[in-house]
Order: sequence, then structure tokens, then C-alpha cells
Amino acid sequence: MKTIDEYIEICLEGIQPKLRELRQIILEASLELTEKISWGMPTFYFKGNVIHFASHKKHIGLYCGAEAVQNFGDKLQGYKTSNGTIQIPNGRELDVDLIQNIVRFNIEGNRNK
Repeated sequence: MKTIDEYIEICLEGIQPKLRELRQIILEASLELTEKISWGMPTFYFKGNVIHFASHKKHIGLYCGAEAVQNFGDKLQGYKTSNGTIQIPNGRELDVDLIQNIVRFNIEGNRNK
């Protein structure tokens, strides 16, 4: 698997539209992002990894880093989180503003490295 399109195509058919939507939300956060597959997951990159996602049986894992999870902790009530990871249940709508703000936060962090 070499592209995000290929990744999405091998996921469960019912979750594919949500993964495509998530991809668009992330890409619309910044024109500076490039995309690739890294660690077997869709990865969005700007001067370093910005965010990854992966489809799981009951949720989408959003891998954004510990600093982002800490920074947005007040807005993550109701999500299961762990060190650098946010779980979005498959039945929950995607929070466009939250996701794009996390992406922009990580881009700025990479820009300032």
C-alpha cells in the first residue's frame, strides 16, 4: 500500500466515506501539508509528521501527539484519549473545527522546531 486512496480502499466499506471526509478536513486545514503512508497509516506532513489516522473496528484513531492532546484537552471531553491519541467512535460525527485546529497547532509546532 503506497497511497492514502489505497489505504481507504482496504478499510471496511461502511467507514470509507468517513475516512475520505477526515482526509479532506485535514487537507483543508493547510495548503502546506503533503500526504504519505507512514507506519502503515495515512500521514500528513509539514517539516515533520503532523497527524496520522487509522481505521479500527469501532473507532478511528487520530494520532496527533501528546502535546496536541494536552493542549486541546478541554475540547476532548467525551473522547477516549491516551498519550498522543484520540479515538473517534465510528458513529460520531467528525468535529471539523477541532481537527483543523489540532492540525494547525502541530504545523506551527513543526514550523518552530
